[in-house]
Amino acid sequence: MIASGRRRGKMMAEINITPLTDVALVLLIIFMVTTPFIVQGGLAVKLPNAAARPTEPDALTITLTRDGTLALGPDRVSRETLPQMLRAQARRGDRMVVIKADAAVPHGDVVGVLDQVREAGFTRLAIATQPQGVRVGAGLAPARRSK
Repeated sequence: MIASGRRRGKMMAEINITPLTDVALVLLIIFMVTTPFIVQGGLAVKLPNAAARPTEPDALTITLTRDGTLALGPDRVSRETLPQMLRAQARRGDRMVVIKADAAVPHGDVVGVLDQVREAGFTRLAIATQPQGVRVGAGLAPARRSK
């Protein structure tokens, strides 16, 4: 027999986990950075304060901004197309509708949207509020420069 530098019958198999760890950490960082954008997507609305409990996570959201912009979920809609879009959503089951209206939106506009929601067939309605004592955007205001 000719002797070789290797042992016969025993195979060495190693898995290098460094690339796997690098990919896992990069994905973790990507998910951590993008999650706030997914959760807080939509229009900027300053909600009125109230002592209320949170709503259901699968609720259908209608957003009204102070400049009159209207959105159904993440999509902007017009006041004319809102009723037909609500009727399409009402066929999908008994979901709660949450109205997120800016504190500066006139009460009549909010009532008008509430009427459209009821006419579409929804019976479970809620108005989103900011919990008392929570300051929206605390620490996020741009610093003013003194001259």
